[in-house]
Amino acid sequence: MTYNFSEIKNNKELKEDELMILKKEYHKPQMSEKQLEQLQKRIKEANMANIKERRKSAIIKITATAAAIIGAFIILPNTSANIAYAMERIPVIGQLVEVVTFRDYQYETERNKADIVVPEIKIEEPVTDKDVQEKLERTAEEINAEIEKITGELITEFEKYMHDEQGYQDISVKSEVLATAKDYFTLKLLCFQAAGSGYEWNYYYTIDLNTGERLQLKDIFKDGADYITPISENIKEQMVEQMKADSMVYYWVNDEIDALNFKSITDETSFYINENGNVVIGFNEGDVAPMYMGSVEFEIPAEVLADIRK
Repeated sequence: MTYNFSEIKNNKELKEDELMILKKEYHKPQMSEKQLEQLQKRIKEANMANIKERRKSAIIKITATAAAIIGAFIILPNTSANIAYAMERIPVIGQLVEVVTFRDYQYETERNKADIVVPEIKIEEPVTDKDVQEKLERTAEEINAEIEKITGELITEFEKYMHDEQGYQDISVKSEVLATAKDYFTLKLLCFQAAGSGYEWNYYYTIDLNTGERLQLKDIFKDGADYITPISENIKEQMVEQMKADSMVYYWVNDEIDALNFKSITDETSFYINENGNVVIGFNEGDVAPMYMGSVEFEIPAEVLADIRK
């Protein structure tokens, strides 16, 4: 069943709880319940507020996992023509940071298709400050471990689904370098999974090249500054402007039923710094708009945050 939310929001006879049910149905991917639970769990884990502590403990565990993965993809090319793993160098992104392909997992049959390219961040050129160099290397290692964990779980799920012959599935993971400026480097991991209908989501990894640390949203603002409010309000303004300009664009904002509306970002909301030095906020499919809108991003104008940026 499909729903026209333009009609639904104008139907004053519907109760608020009914609208919430309809919204959930509209957003629900056509995957198995177990797949959806696993997917939601991964996304939630990646956005935990204490992500630094989680990454520290993950490194030890994932090192062993990575070793097992390496062993596996040394053997598998000799056993299946449909699976290929490779170590491939991508063109250098800059003198300091570059991205290479750590793992290339390809599989395709009539019912199952996987195209997963796992990136790896490498610190190629040493910096003058030894402490910054050590932090850069540690940050790259932590991000690589997190990416290996995410993609490893997706591959495991893909192979299990295929083994159980549960139907058709399509999965892909790609990466894109969003920014490679003097002060920041950002890698975007793009994920897509389909079993019936599809769902896409992204991860953003930004490194402060001056400190060697993985950047958090609060790190780019003055201490004690309220950055949540101006960013959130500007996003709402952009949503309204986009909807006025294009009838095919729709966001959950200024709806008569307040429970449907986008309220605010949080400290865990995905972001990056683009080549213009502006903050860009990213939302996954279904977070702030119907799923046909896909993943969406909002660049915050410099003047909105000028008084509170460091």
